Amino acid sequence: MAPESDDAELLALFTRLALDAGRAIMEVFHGAIDVEEKADSSPVTAADRASEALILEGLRAAYPGVPCVAEEEASAGILPVALDGPFFLVDPLDGTREFVRRRRDFTVNIALVRDGAPAVGIVYAPARGELYTGRPGHAEAAETDAAGCLANVRQIHARKGAPPFTIVASRSHMDEETLAYIRRFDASELVSVGSSVKFCLIAEAGADLYPRFGRTMEWDTAAGDAVLRAAGGITVTLDGAPLVYGKQAGGFANPPFIACGAITPPL
Repeated sequence: MAPESDDAELLALFTRLALDAGRAIMEVFHGAIDVEEKADSSPVTAADRASEALILEGLRAAYPGVPCVAEEEASAGILPVALDGPFFLVDPLDGTREFVRRRRDFTVNIALVRDGAPAVGIVYAPARGELYTGRPGHAEAAETDAAGCLANVRQIHARKGAPPFTIVASRSHMDEETLAYIRRFDASELVSVGSSVKFCLIAEAGADLYPRFGRTMEWDTAAGDAVLRAAGGITVTLDGAPLVYGKQAGGFANPPFIACGAITPPL
């Protein structure tokens, strides 16, 4: 695996793969969307599969010794035997329910996990024309056009927010525990949005908190979490410890967590 000094080079690869995957996804988005149901009752489309195949081919060609954990392969039971070093986490189309409903809040997520933490990541929202990247100490946002060209590239930082907070929550997965947490903060603004865009809103100082008590998987969160941490934020479990990745024995499921900006997590 490349040393940390090569993280910028790794992000360049992530960017190329994410943009290519985004184009494949948008071809399906603008045509007929046929939806299948997986064993866990979640939806999957041709866009999910095309995006994942493209990303994995690129990662494995460039880094053949680094394990990949990807949503659709995992659903098919294809997983690394062991994770004893850095590994990639891929969600080829985060927010498939948003995609199927032809909403814009779906993303391509690619991350490198190092020592249990999401170290390098990219979140690309092709329908929104927004791209976010993170590596240790440096997070950026950019705009994209239909050809995948980047514009308005800028460094981003999470803010040191104070009550009343701006809280982002899942549009498709709101539950009573999340609502109870949100109600603790009177006069706070609630923004409902899908996919890993929620992490990125906090990373670019557009929101302060993202509570998630429902089920998520590591590939859902790693890339957005990498961007957030690079921007000065953090994602913690309910005991205040940073969210850890590589939970192979647990099937890569996350516990409940709170993502927040450059503030002490209000638990």
